[in-house]
Amino acid sequence: MATATKIKKSSRKKSKVKLQPLGEGVVIERDESLDTTAGGIVLPDSAQDKPARGKVLAIGNGKLLKDGTRGPMQVKIGDAVLFSSYSPQEVSVGEDEFLLLKESDILAVID
Repeated sequence: MATATKIKKSSRKKSKVKLQPLGEGVVIERDESLDTTAGGIVLPDSAQDKPARGKVLAIGNGKLLKDGTRGPMQVKIGDAVLFSSYSPQEVSVGEDEFLLLKESDILAVID
């Protein structure tokens, strides 16, 4: 019996477009979803859940406070984070897909 395998793109080309979020915005690259269950059953794309975790690619300059200063961001580029699956705005740049969301929509940083 043959099993289907998903080919991962190991040599992803860098996009020429740079996304720089404003204010408390964060750009995240979503982790890939699992294509098999723990029991080894291969899942089609339509049955896969989109993971609510990813890697921070870019951050804004912080939330504007009442006194006119910017508050520091709590996440940094490269952090692995958990976020609400309903909050991000999906953006495609060429073949790459990114998520835009506010820092307050991030639930936790994964160590």
